[in-house]
Amino acid sequence: MDVLDEKSNGVPPMEVDEVVSVLDHDAFAAKHMPDLGHEVKEFKVYHWKLSGWKKLEKKLTSPEFECGGHKWRILLFPFGNSNAPPNDTVSVYLDYANPKNVPEGWHACAQFALVISNPHDPTIYTVSHAHHRFIAEECDWGFTRFSELRKLFTVQEGHNRPTIEDESAMVSVYVRVLEDPTGVLWHNFVNYDSKKETGYVGLKNQGATCYMNSLLQSLFCTRYFRKAVYQIPTEDDLPTESVALALQRVFYHLQTSDQPVGTTELTKSFGWKSLDSFLQHDVQEFNRVLMDKLESKMKGTEAEGAVAKLFLGKMKSYIKCVNVDYESSRVEEFSDIQLNVKGMKNLLESFKDYVQVETLDGDNKYQAEGYGLQDAKKGIIFQAFPPVLHLQLKRFEYDIQRDAMVKINDRHEFPFEIDLDEFLDETADRSHPWVYKLHGVLVHSGDLHGGHYFALIKPDRETRWLKFDDDRVTPVTDREVLEENYGGEPLNGVPPAMQRNQVRAMKRFTNAYMLVYIRESAIDEILAPFTEEDTPAHLKRRLDEERLQLEAKRREREEQHLFLTAKVITDDTFAHHEGFDLASFDEKNWPPSDLPSFRVLKQETYPVFKSRVAQHFHYPENQIRLWVLVNRQNKTVRPDTHIPENEPTLTVEVIRNNMAARQNDLRLYLDVVADPSKPEPPSGAIMIFLKHFDTTKQTLYGVGKSYVQRNAKVSDLMSIVNERMRWTPGTPLKLYEEIKPGMIELMKPKLTFAQSEIQDGDVICFQVEINDKEVHDLESQGLYSNPVQYYDFLQNRVMIIFRPKFEEPDTSHPEFNLVLSKKQNYDIMATKVGEYLRHDPIKLRFTTTHATNGTPKAVLKRSLNQSIAEIMAPSYVNPTTTVILYEKLDVSIVELETKRSLKVIWTGIHNKEEAAHSFLLPKTSMVHDLADNLAKLVTLTPEGTGNIRIFEVSKDGKTQKEFTGSEMIGNIPDPVELYAEEIPVEEAEADDHDKVISVFHFSKEVSRTHGVPFKFVVKPGEKFSDMKKRLQARIGVSDKDFAKYRFALVQVSTFKQPSYIEDDDTIYDHKFAPEDALGLDHVDKSGKTRTGTGEKAIVIRG
Repeated sequence: MDVLDEKSNGVPPMEVDEVVSVLDHDAFAAKHMPDLGHEVKEFKVYHWKLSGWKKLEKKLTSPEFECGGHKWRILLFPFGNSNAPPNDTVSVYLDYANPKNVPEGWHACAQFALVISNPHDPTIYTVSHAHHRFIAEECDWGFTRFSELRKLFTVQEGHNRPTIEDESAMVSVYVRVLEDPTGVLWHNFVNYDSKKETGYVGLKNQGATCYMNSLLQSLFCTRYFRKAVYQIPTEDDLPTESVALALQRVFYHLQTSDQPVGTTELTKSFGWKSLDSFLQHDVQEFNRVLMDKLESKMKGTEAEGAVAKLFLGKMKSYIKCVNVDYESSRVEEFSDIQLNVKGMKNLLESFKDYVQVETLDGDNKYQAEGYGLQDAKKGIIFQAFPPVLHLQLKRFEYDIQRDAMVKINDRHEFPFEIDLDEFLDETADRSHPWVYKLHGVLVHSGDLHGGHYFALIKPDRETRWLKFDDDRVTPVTDREVLEENYGGEPLNGVPPAMQRNQVRAMKRFTNAYMLVYIRESAIDEILAPFTEEDTPAHLKRRLDEERLQLEAKRREREEQHLFLTAKVITDDTFAHHEGFDLASFDEKNWPPSDLPSFRVLKQETYPVFKSRVAQHFHYPENQIRLWVLVNRQNKTVRPDTHIPENEPTLTVEVIRNNMAARQNDLRLYLDVVADPSKPEPPSGAIMIFLKHFDTTKQTLYGVGKSYVQRNAKVSDLMSIVNERMRWTPGTPLKLYEEIKPGMIELMKPKLTFAQSEIQDGDVICFQVEINDKEVHDLESQGLYSNPVQYYDFLQNRVMIIFRPKFEEPDTSHPEFNLVLSKKQNYDIMATKVGEYLRHDPIKLRFTTTHATNGTPKAVLKRSLNQSIAEIMAPSYVNPTTTVILYEKLDVSIVELETKRSLKVIWTGIHNKEEAAHSFLLPKTSMVHDLADNLAKLVTLTPEGTGNIRIFEVSKDGKTQKEFTGSEMIGNIPDPVELYAEEIPVEEAEADDHDKVISVFHFSKEVSRTHGVPFKFVVKPGEKFSDMKKRLQARIGVSDKDFAKYRFALVQVSTFKQPSYIEDDDTIYDHKFAPEDALGLDHVDKSGKTRTGTGEKAIVIRG
């Protein structure tokens, strides 16, 4: 690349005139080699003079020189490398000299500039620079199109002589070999082995589970926690149902595996469907839910209390009077601390902001009990920090101007060590210093709507910092832990022009959002080395067995090509086979027959294989003969020839290739020989198979084989059949040949088998002749009177699985399958399902499913009366079975098509979810009709208003969305959750001076709402201590529970932190905006937490 071109991209002209000589090494490097921010091990410059350019060889290497403990040379193609157009360019590279004689696994990180300059005037030159990790596979790096030859030989603008003058030039290389403290600088991670390089392995990402992976790695490296998780008894649990066992398994695999570990079992144990894995959740919420779950599992075990011991601290919120001796305070436990980032320079400032004291004076004095209005100080002080301190940096906040959540990417510094003593109450235990060491940094890269999470962790005092990025673990430098995750603009001045854009773009969005600090005095206990005994024996045993099974399966897969599968049809399997041919193999809508199968080495000889088969079926070897089945041209699968007994070297593979026309499996029929002294079939005989169609039972089953002579008459078969079936001799029969599906033909008794074109392996079906009246009786019941009709049913039969739509399958809502014909219709299906479930078919509603994942697709309309073929609809995946969901209704579906089914949750007068009532009302009914119907089912307060309010809950869970009563229920959008409550007398009698406000329940954070919001009357001049009594009566909570409640004023519009209310406050005086509300902060016992703004709450079930 010509230097003038490089200079012309918007740099001030002054720089262009700055003339630098190739021989002025420092100035030249400063101008052409940008600082990459890495420590330089050694800097060297090497000049190589060349003359007689046009006579040079096609490829040249310079003498070697040393830099940074490695030998280098210049590799030059004076007329271009072969992949550039010939003779018009120069190619030049930095080459690692003799890579064969260095230790295996070598690498060198070098930044370099290659220069060709005029031998008489070193200020005339062409330069290009690059950086590269030199390894055995990539031991030269440089520029295939370094410059056009024409440009080097001609005088360029601004110069008075060319770069190559008199066919002479100087080729120079500037090399900086850089320190690579982590060993992975500029690594391409091809064949990178995390376990080998770091001793740790990563976790696979299931879609958007990197937020979970980063937390799991942090918890795994908190060894005391890992030991506690291992102490939960899980011997009898199933991994996909028990969170404790699934987490133990993930931890054990992280400990022992050398490959990245999967987490699907774990998320399954949470009860998550695959979709949940693609929703990025809040790590902090995920952590809390997981800890709650594990704490409950640890109760009553050795591990009880471990979570609290590790992660729980205590803080006190207080109001202390300045002039009198009065203090009101409460102490609470915390498992993490949320610190502000915005406007804070570093972690210490964030802590100072957290404990900042607010002065209550002037109009804002505090009403102290017994002392009247007083100046006071209000704040928070810590009483104890936990040994493992989780700090959440508030990178996501609400922006009023944008009316949206935004990510704060401001610079915020945090140290490797911090002393938190100054934030503790004077009463705190100071027997050990409150010095904390950084153990983990959880990083988010991206914006509000997504991005990527990874973790940086220092597993113990000795191990270096590591980066856990999903399935890869790499060593990192201190700079990568701290500086690169502070956020904000990069510090090192303006980055060089080449990199300016990349660095800024990357820097802006990658920053720490959670820090894990461990108390220095507790490190040795919390990160104590892990011993063999710390892993439960049952877990080890179980996982080692699984590993062996997986190994065996893998070996089986790898050796698969050496084996083939032989499937054997016997007279017994034939007798249980209802269908075409002798067994089902590749039918589209029908599962294959379950046949005895043998895994056989392809090279195994036939005598060895035959003796295995004989042994398996308990026959002497000389009593069996094996026939090979072939695919006939008419798509049937029939026995063709028997395997010759007189070729001892014949292998199973040759039999398959030569006799069975290359199917994957070898399909055989086991022919039991009646008289072993006559091993060969009778001469001139044909082996035929017989099937019996039983009109009374409506079944078609195999009844073995028979040998018949070619020139015997078809009618001769009748006596053989009567004898085999033990029927009266001379019972009249009809015989049909099963030629292929859709082609079943009545045979002519007078013809011979040869004239009827019967050959080995053909199937003949018989039935007892029946008269016209019997035919008529059968057909009028929708039954089959002959094999032709029955075969037609077989050709169109499908197996459909019926599953309950909303319930888990149980005795009253079983999962079952039915065999139907594609030609049947909706009504027949409903009748058959009704018979099975003993439920009126008109009160069944069916829903089709998506073939790929079994989720509901569309409700079937009875009025269309579609055929089963239409209901199954051609699915493009190849389905073997169709799943249809059913609902047992209390009403007929005819009625349902004109009515709306609604469920209303009744919360009564005390705001408790008492019951759910379902209604089916005409779509034209009004909401007040729904209220009237509900009134008949619920008990209203005797002295109450007798009025019912029906409402929805707003998306954020903070307010009611009340219906006026005149809405038509058919117009309420689906899906809808309706609630109803009795309107209290107090609210009905409120006058113009009273205010009616919204009240909602939450737990710790305003966004974690639960329960059902309600309305409440606030009276002028009423102290909060009096209002609380009315509030307690309204929600009907015991004194013991109510004492644990905290009350906060939540201003939705300003998105301020909720302000907690003291007993002497008068809420009425607050200027209520329409969406302001009173929040009741208490533990959610319902298990139905919402997390605001439509994001699904994280639920962990197992």
